[in-house]
Amino acid sequence: MTDRPLTILHTEASEGWGGQEIRVLTEAAVFIKHGHKVTIAANAGSEILKAAPAYGVPALAMPLRSKGLGAVRAMRRLLADMRPDVVNTHSSIDSWVVALARLGLKHRPRVVRTRHISANVPRNFASRWIYRHGCDFVMTTGEAIVEQLTTDGFLPRERVASVPTGIDTDRFSPGDSHEARRALGLPEDAFIFGIVATLRSWKGHAVLLDAFATANVPNSRLVIVGDGPQETNLKAKITELSLADRVTMAGRQSDVVPWLRALDVFILPSYANEGIPQAVLQAMAVDLPIISCPIGGIPECTADLAGVTLVPPQDSGALAAALAAAPAAAPTPGIRRARAVERHSLEGMYRAVGDFFRR
Repeated sequence: MTDRPLTILHTEASEGWGGQEIRVLTEAAVFIKHGHKVTIAANAGSEILKAAPAYGVPALAMPLRSKGLGAVRAMRRLLADMRPDVVNTHSSIDSWVVALARLGLKHRPRVVRTRHISANVPRNFASRWIYRHGCDFVMTTGEAIVEQLTTDGFLPRERVASVPTGIDTDRFSPGDSHEARRALGLPEDAFIFGIVATLRSWKGHAVLLDAFATANVPNSRLVIVGDGPQETNLKAKITELSLADRVTMAGRQSDVVPWLRALDVFILPSYANEGIPQAVLQAMAVDLPIISCPIGGIPECTADLAGVTLVPPQDSGALAAALAAAPAAAPTPGIRRARAVERHSLEGMYRAVGDFFRR
């Protein structure tokens, strides 16, 4: 990464908000800090386009809601004008638009496709073409996704590599839990479980509510940070389980650090799609005990780590038992934060991603 600065274009067709969009913006901001020219192209009105200024990342609106001729032409004009060294695509539609737009270009940029989630990729002709010919390299957020893409020969192993998301370990750091609770209006004497995640079905919030209702941990509370499509359903379930006085729905928070510092235990009971979740890495950096599930890259980033309990996915009984055991668990300070600092720093991510871009 000592050669000339790169011109990098990120494309993102997703219009929602979650770990994937945060990864794109965080990565772009680190590259800008190191002197590279980076731009994000996304749909007008998308959450990532709205958030880009806060990260200091230049962004422009592009039609990426379909892989139609208009989108391909617009992308082709952008590629011809910008002449990027590397285009990093992040979702299906933008990957197709970029792949088609660069065909026949005199200045044909290299394309890296980042695969963020562990959902299965169909083994059909279209998927084979877009992964083998529509891009030059595939980057994943965890080794579990690398295995998924290569184990049956779908992709050659040398064309795929894992670069887990980096986090700002200076910002995500342990702090005074009592001070955080006072600032957030949470009870200082309670045992507080918490989850920070977009309210999607596969994040496991509903299973967590069932488990929390039956775990019977004295003087305990559950804090749910995030918004998303399951919000109405989860509020109804809280009422149904008579948990309204024990569950705090905090909504989306621009700064989740105080919320993490206020917790005694972090929980992420996802049952599908995860790469290496940023929320787990953030909880590690804050040095929280963690209860999660062996999905995607979660076992990879927490392997042999004290204070981490993995329970079977969608098993509210096993999750309830883990919650009930948490208050009596022996403290293991410093261990989880050390892992986060060693393996998941922003600079480490920058060096690893940059090496692939240079190739």
